[in-house]
Amino acid sequence: MLKTLFDIALRHLSGRRRQTLTTIAGVAISTMVLITTISLTRGLLDSFVDIIVNVAPHITLRGEKTDPVPVVLPGLAGSDGTAIVEDNIKKQEREEVRNYRQIEDLFSSSLYGREVLAVSPYVESQVMAVKGSRNEPVLFKGVDIEREDRISGIGGKLQAGDIGVFRNTANAVLVGRTVARDMKLGMNDEIIIIPASGKSRQCKVAGIFFTGVNAVDNGIVGSLKLGQIIEGMPSNKVTGISLKVRDPLNNGQLALELQKITGYRAMTWQEQNASVLSLFTRIGYIVFSLVAFVGVVSGFGVANILVTTVFEKSRDIAIMKSFGFSAMQLVGMFILEGFLVGLAGAIAGGVLAIGSINLFASIPVENSQGPITKTGFSMSQNPLYFFYVIGVTVFISTIAAILPSAKAAKLEPVKVLRDSSL
Repeated sequence: MLKTLFDIALRHLSGRRRQTLTTIAGVAISTMVLITTISLTRGLLDSFVDIIVNVAPHITLRGEKTDPVPVVLPGLAGSDGTAIVEDNIKKQEREEVRNYRQIEDLFSSSLYGREVLAVSPYVESQVMAVKGSRNEPVLFKGVDIEREDRISGIGGKLQAGDIGVFRNTANAVLVGRTVARDMKLGMNDEIIIIPASGKSRQCKVAGIFFTGVNAVDNGIVGSLKLGQIIEGMPSNKVTGISLKVRDPLNNGQLALELQKITGYRAMTWQEQNASVLSLFTRIGYIVFSLVAFVGVVSGFGVANILVTTVFEKSRDIAIMKSFGFSAMQLVGMFILEGFLVGLAGAIAGGVLAIGSINLFASIPVENSQGPITKTGFSMSQNPLYFFYVIGVTVFISTIAAILPSAKAAKLEPVKVLRDSSL
């Protein structure tokens, strides 16, 4: 009996070949678009996380004290006394980590030596870079280049220059590609660094780097000593300490522990990029909700062809019921038709999606995807997205067949056969 119902279902679909193929094509295109969109969205997130984990520090120890000294308010003695503060203004202290070498020793000790893989102190300063008539506000970062290379791998991201030249050249700087493009900088060019203090420094471009992270590529890297001089810091103070840890995706507990021990604010890369990650999450919710909406539209297409089939095949349905086919068997037959149309369209859409994903991934065009810059689109080919979209599409197409199948089951054979208009 099941084979008979299957044969009849195929005959119904093939009898209206053009409409069936049009419906399958609509389901296929919607499936392809959804899978490609999800692949692009998730690929961008995965690419961002991968680049950040490889370039940015996993944990940053900032020069922000977590245990500030409480302010003593003047007041009258006794239980009825009232304390009033008026114009309580004091100079904002600069964020700095004092005696940072002692903290480095702590990180390299047996207590944290296995968890902390690399340590790099740094000094940050907002400066104005000037070359001739061009000027650009940039973030200057003074680092120990060997240690920084273990954190960000900056040596392998140089498009021009060499770390050895940088190390052996006085007041040498490495310039991000974005800054180099905006200011028309090249190797060995002289630029003037003007900090907030107003005392300028003349520096020489010893390299141009490109990390793919727009915020990093819009900066300048110099030596740690130069950074301390620009910020007016003594040799035992830095702005913060960058850490590379063994498990960058599960570093929250370690950051809290280091924060308690050192007394300085410890921020994970997830906290520093929370706004971007939150944006990706919201986009993901929107994309996945589109799956449901477009699936519903595809279901209407499937329902339309089945309603038409019921209308045109009413006499055949009446004859089938006269020959002993039950109402449930007829319902199952039309649900089977909806399943076949949805399955054919979804599988075809999955095949098309593979082609569209590979096409987008192979386009050799550099594009700035939010906070990162890459050549070609970041596409994820996780098979779970295919199964998810195809499964939802087939499910909705199958459910859409219930209404026309219920209508077919209610047809009365005697009434249908007597009505000459059918």
